[in-house]
Amino acid sequence: MVPFIALTLLSLLTTCSASLVNDFNVLVSLKQGFSFPEPSLSTWNSSNPRSVCSWVGVRCSRGRVVSLELTDLNLCGSVSPQISRLDKLTKLSLAGNNFTGSIEIVRLSNLQFINISNNQFSGGLDWNYSEIESLEVFDAYNNNFTDFLPLGILSLKKLKYLDLGGNYFHGKIPESYGKMMSLEYLSLAGNNLHGKIPGELGNLTNLREIYLGYYNVFEGEIPAEFGNLVNLVHMNLPECELHGPIPRELGNLKLLDTLYLHANHLSGSIPKELGNLTNMVNLDLSNNALTGEIPFEFINLKKLKLFNLFLNKLHGSIPDYVAELPDLETLGLWMNNFTGEIPGKLGQNGKLQILDLSSNKLTGTIPQDLCSSNQLRILILLKNFLFGPIPESLGKCYSLTRVRLGQNYLNGSIPNGFIYLPQLNLAELQNNVLSGTLSENGNSSSKPVKLGQLNLSNNLLSGPLPLSLSNFSSLQILLLSGNQFLGPIPPSIGNLHQVLMLDLSRNSFSGSIPPEIGNCFHLTFLDMSQNNLSGSIPTEISNIHILNYLNLSRNHLDQAIPKSIGSMKSLTVADFSFNDFSGKLPESGQFSLFNASSFAGNPQLCGPSLNNPCNFTTIINSPGKSPGDFKLIFALGLLICSLIFATAAIIKAKSFKKNSSDSWKLTAFQKLEFTVTDILECVKDGNVIGRGGAGIVYHGKMPSGIEVAVKKLLGFGTNSHDHGFRAEIQTLGNIRHRNIVRLLAFCTNKETNLLVYEYMRNGSLGESLHGKKGGFLSWNLRYKIAIEAAKGLCYLHHDCSPLIVHRDVKSNNILLDSSFEAHVADFGLAKFLIDGGASQCMSAIAGSYGYIAPVTACRKTTRDLCYRERGRERIFWVFATQQSNRQKNLNTLLGPQTQS
Repeated sequence: MVPFIALTLLSLLTTCSASLVNDFNVLVSLKQGFSFPEPSLSTWNSSNPRSVCSWVGVRCSRGRVVSLELTDLNLCGSVSPQISRLDKLTKLSLAGNNFTGSIEIVRLSNLQFINISNNQFSGGLDWNYSEIESLEVFDAYNNNFTDFLPLGILSLKKLKYLDLGGNYFHGKIPESYGKMMSLEYLSLAGNNLHGKIPGELGNLTNLREIYLGYYNVFEGEIPAEFGNLVNLVHMNLPECELHGPIPRELGNLKLLDTLYLHANHLSGSIPKELGNLTNMVNLDLSNNALTGEIPFEFINLKKLKLFNLFLNKLHGSIPDYVAELPDLETLGLWMNNFTGEIPGKLGQNGKLQILDLSSNKLTGTIPQDLCSSNQLRILILLKNFLFGPIPESLGKCYSLTRVRLGQNYLNGSIPNGFIYLPQLNLAELQNNVLSGTLSENGNSSSKPVKLGQLNLSNNLLSGPLPLSLSNFSSLQILLLSGNQFLGPIPPSIGNLHQVLMLDLSRNSFSGSIPPEIGNCFHLTFLDMSQNNLSGSIPTEISNIHILNYLNLSRNHLDQAIPKSIGSMKSLTVADFSFNDFSGKLPESGQFSLFNASSFAGNPQLCGPSLNNPCNFTTIINSPGKSPGDFKLIFALGLLICSLIFATAAIIKAKSFKKNSSDSWKLTAFQKLEFTVTDILECVKDGNVIGRGGAGIVYHGKMPSGIEVAVKKLLGFGTNSHDHGFRAEIQTLGNIRHRNIVRLLAFCTNKETNLLVYEYMRNGSLGESLHGKKGGFLSWNLRYKIAIEAAKGLCYLHHDCSPLIVHRDVKSNNILLDSSFEAHVADFGLAKFLIDGGASQCMSAIAGSYGYIAPVTACRKTTRDLCYRERGRERIFWVFATQQSNRQKNLNTLLGPQTQS
């Protein structure tokens, strides 16, 4: 008996050992199909079969491999059909890699879990599903699968989770999919599906989550049968061309906590039956064509946190009960036809964070308790008929970041402390009837303010400008036109080193223009017209090298217009009319571009372009000048010219003696494991990976193994514009965001400049869309890239300091790392606000014109500011359209619409 038992055990051990060797051979075969498996699979030792159960991602039971999890290991290559020989496998995960080619799983009767999501698998999914009949979870999200949705999947009677989203499946959703009665999760979103959504899906009564939106183009309505999905918790059907009314049967889904139907063509009224969904947390019906009023039955939605109905055709008043929803955090009702008053108790729940009621017909006053517990971040009420004062409580709402109350009838004074709130970065109060003065910052010990944009134009504000205003270190846009401000412009305005647009027009400012204005190196727009300014134009104004709009008209300025203004090559629009200027108008430089109307109303001003020729007697008899003065000036001019020529000759002579190769200087923006010598080794013709208007890009590998991209810029100096060099240095060197390309270092030897970036293995989005890689970007991946690029741009536009407008957003400036994560790159066009030489005028732009918003390329009048936000949106729209159309020619995309 004992020998028999021993023999049996020996037989079992031999069988188990042989089976494990089989599993070992299968895994070795798999590894051979992978590209660059090291170091992720460094533990997969092909010389030791007994170690297989200790390999990364491998789990064994009773001497057999039962689980293979290779998630997010950055593996490439193909998956061998040999994987189907792992006959005891119960769990397989290959998610989050870069596998390509087709894949088929067969003869794995024990398999319960498959996750192959976030790869680049292609082909179809017409497997023999009867051989994997134990499967409960099948996740193929975000690949490049094509063909029709697989029908064989119906044989998986135990299937609970099915995600085929983010692929290229086309055709209709099979009606037979309504027979998968065990399903609890179904996602077909982000494909190319069409036809009607089959009502048979309403038979899936165990379903808890359903996702059918994004990129699919369905016909017809939401099936009324969806009202039978009584266990449904999450319904996501946005952006899929649905028409017709919202079925009232959805009111049967008592467990539903999220309903997303936004961005369709739904019409009719909002069913009152939705008020039965007492577990609702997130409700978004925005961007449709819904009509009628907000149902009273929504009073029952006590758990509601997100409530979006914007961009519809709704009317009536905002129900008072909305203000009493205890958990409400986001309320978006903008662009409707709502009337009546804003509910007075809104905000009293203490949880309100985002409120946007703009572009309606609301009247009455702003509620007092909108910020009752300092959680309100965004308050947008513009374009209504609101009146009364701005609540004093908003002056102490320290959580506010964006406030837009413009284009109403608000009166009274601006609350004390409001514009000095520590987190506030945008405040728009324009086009109201606000009065009183701007108070000083009474809390000198408070945190530095972040205000980047302040628009108080077209009100009745008066008094002098507060000195505290000049301490706004982040201020980029200051619009105070059309008020009653008076007194001198304070010299401390020169402390606004980041200001981009300054409009003080149509006020009663007096005194001279402070020469300190020349310290605002980043001004592109300066308007001081229609005031009572006197004295001469300070020559320091010519220090603003990127100024392209200057309006000093209708003041009392006198003496000669400084000749140095003509050297401001960026200046494209200027108006000096109706002042008391005298003397000869300079003819050189930018003066030759200005119309005579720019100098009208200055009778003492002469020059050929003014039809008022000058003579010497006229010039020397102009106010403030005498013949002796001109003799002295002439003599001094000769002396200065002589000194300049002598100095230039000395410098020229020394330059011939100087060694032609200056020493390299390295500036690092983080800890580096390489030297200048290592960087210079990369700059070889064989390493060129790209060429552009701003330079040549090289690929390099440092001794430590780190891969970098080196951008070489030539001709940076006094004889040419900066080709975006300083803009990229000053911007990228201080930015830390996962969706913005990281600058590691830069080198210079005064003749050549090198920018060292982190290397993006998958190149640019443009290459992936229009090059050989175009087929690898699934719709879901494109959507992901667009979201990530938007996050980077959002950081630049709203969160980084200083705020930055990229101005050249296109697919070639979106780089993709090894995981296809998007990084915004190339700031050659960035208009940012730190160094006066950081950006040149539009006439000197070195970057390509992939797409520059019309409002950026041509800013002629103050009204262009209103289009600034639209410009950003339009830029990103073009980028997104490039993704969806694979379109290179932007002129084709834009058509005749060249202006916003």
